[in-house]
Amino acid sequence: MNPFVKSCLLFVAVLLFGCKKTSPVLNELTGAPVLFAVPSGFPEQHMFTTEPLTKEGFALGKKIFYDGILSKDRSISCGSCHQQVAAFGTYDHDLSHGIYNQHSNRNAPPLFHLAWQKQFGWDGRYSRIEDIAEAHILRSTDMAGNFAEIINRMTVDTEYPSLFEQAYGTKTVNKERILKAIKQFVGAITSVTTKYDSVKAGLVAFSLSEADGYSLFKQHCNTCHTEPLFMDGSFRNNGLPITLLNDYGRQSVTGNIKDRNKFKVPTLRNLFLSFPFMHDGRLIAFSQIYDHYETVALQNQEGVLDPALSAGILMTMDQKNNLSAFLRTLTDYNLPIREDYR
Repeated sequence: MNPFVKSCLLFVAVLLFGCKKTSPVLNELTGAPVLFAVPSGFPEQHMFTTEPLTKEGFALGKKIFYDGILSKDRSISCGSCHQQVAAFGTYDHDLSHGIYNQHSNRNAPPLFHLAWQKQFGWDGRYSRIEDIAEAHILRSTDMAGNFAEIINRMTVDTEYPSLFEQAYGTKTVNKERILKAIKQFVGAITSVTTKYDSVKAGLVAFSLSEADGYSLFKQHCNTCHTEPLFMDGSFRNNGLPITLLNDYGRQSVTGNIKDRNKFKVPTLRNLFLSFPFMHDGRLIAFSQIYDHYETVALQNQEGVLDPALSAGILMTMDQKNNLSAFLRTLTDYNLPIREDYR
């Protein structure tokens, strides 16, 4: 082979190898790693095993989370619907709201304990936090954002370039870095300073009412709302009729008629902070929840009712009150005021 041609080919190969090797590094976090401690009794988490949590990534994600810079008119941030006072869910409306007073067809769920989840969204269509964050940023009824505009806004901002440099090593702003930073913040949110957690740690004891409620919980609820996360990652039809919103749940992802009206089992932690309840926020009181599950087997079901509910859940008024007392022990009154999340 001609030596000149050989040298050119070698040069091109080096360039190609260099691109393949250095391109992913651009979006790697370079800040100080932070230990993401798994609470005692919890299963192993999924989020920060291959990609560590960093102090600088968390700080950048926190700023982005609360900044209207993501939305078209700068009026909506992630924190507008996922309010810290409501355990990073929502408490003042049933459906999440977007720009121009629009609303979606679903309630904004609380965001804590995402590190233990593998599928995201009420219908589980997203396998990464980055994907669901991007979807809500772009969706016209939510933020209606445009990443070219968002990147330009952040690039000319007085604070963001230095924050990106601290988190990633350079001031470059791109979509992947923005979404990864959001994941760093929301993925790190935990809620374990509840009375329930103190009881499990042997520090305090349930009252008689709470203890009876705990027994009722294990009898009627633990199949789906499994301790200690009080969710099991599954999708189930709990018998709620489909409304004019025409939301068919998991079926809209799989196309399988058997998945009609199946939604992700939500956590029972912090129910007293994050009401209204259900995927569309249609229920606002515990009495409505109990009434629904008492008669669910008699209602006209959409799709296949979950077998765990085939006989309904029948309880006396005292039992309902005791179950409510136990569910209140799952409230983390520290979460709404934690300064590191503000």
